[in-house]
Amino acid sequence: MPAAVPAELVQFVLAGAASLAASHLLTSRIERLGGRIALTEALLGLVTALAADSPEITSAVSAMQSGQHTVGVGVVLGSNVFNIAALLGLGSLVAGRIHLHRDVVVLEAVVAGVVVAVTLAVTTGALPVPAGLVICLLVVLGYGLVLGLGSARLRRLPLPERAVSLLDQAACDECIEVGPPERSPAGTPAWQDLALGGASLLVVVVASFFMERAGVVLGGRAHLPAAVTGGLVLAAVTSLPNAVAAVYLARRGRGAAVLSEAMNSNALNVTVGLLVPALIVGVGASGSGGVTVAAWYGGLTLASLAIAYLFRGISRPAGAVLIGAYGLFVALLLAQSGRVA
Repeated sequence: MPAAVPAELVQFVLAGAASLAASHLLTSRIERLGGRIALTEALLGLVTALAADSPEITSAVSAMQSGQHTVGVGVVLGSNVFNIAALLGLGSLVAGRIHLHRDVVVLEAVVAGVVVAVTLAVTTGALPVPAGLVICLLVVLGYGLVLGLGSARLRRLPLPERAVSLLDQAACDECIEVGPPERSPAGTPAWQDLALGGASLLVVVVASFFMERAGVVLGGRAHLPAAVTGGLVLAAVTSLPNAVAAVYLARRGRGAAVLSEAMNSNALNVTVGLLVPALIVGVGASGSGGVTVAAWYGGLTLASLAIAYLFRGISRPAGAVLIGAYGLFVALLLAQSGRVA
């Protein structure tokens, strides 16, 4: 008589399927709403990251609150590594190429570089969690402010002329839409797109909560180390909505939005999914395997930005390299956790 399928496995699969289906609808509705109010490419990426990040953040917070600290840290940092491979690597493979202007890459690199440095400092114990949280909040909020100010207000900031020029140029470049935004059918009221988007977001959040609970139980039964359960299994599954969103945007030629989503998703993961709960529950942000995962997150982030800057985008071969690097990361983390000889 065949063994019964564990209820947690059924829960995990169903929650994952619901999250994927809802994430595609969520992304399309965000783009439609963005088209109504003329969001720039970078702001579209930021808003998409805010919505699509809900699974990683929900899972990480849920794990930390239940005492699964290593799992929570693994979900956040592992998701960041996965995001580079999936959003930029897979996005470029599907779209053929992600086209980017160098000024756009520089603007994103400033924010991403600070967040990476804070992550490494906090996970190694060189920087206290509260200080890291303050730095990340200032950088993320400052980035959003720059994008929302517009050219005239930017030039009134008390900054060096070169810095203002760079910010203005980058923000302007990110306003250029390579592909037209998806529009709502004629006569469709804005509230309908907003309602469908909100309902989709709710499904994604609830599904991610059930995925985290089921994943922890299944990982324990399979005797998987917490770093593997969080950093590989849950990190990849909870990042799928972000990957769906990025592929959707990449296929529509919205390269700056894809890069913005990838970098801002990772910045939000660290700020909201790692540092905020670490501060609230009164624990440090380091953990078993945490430094290794943080180092890979930093390395892949810098590598992807360097490629994007040097070649004015990410081609299919470069995307394949990023995906291959993620494969090496998986093998290393498994080996470090004693799962591979």
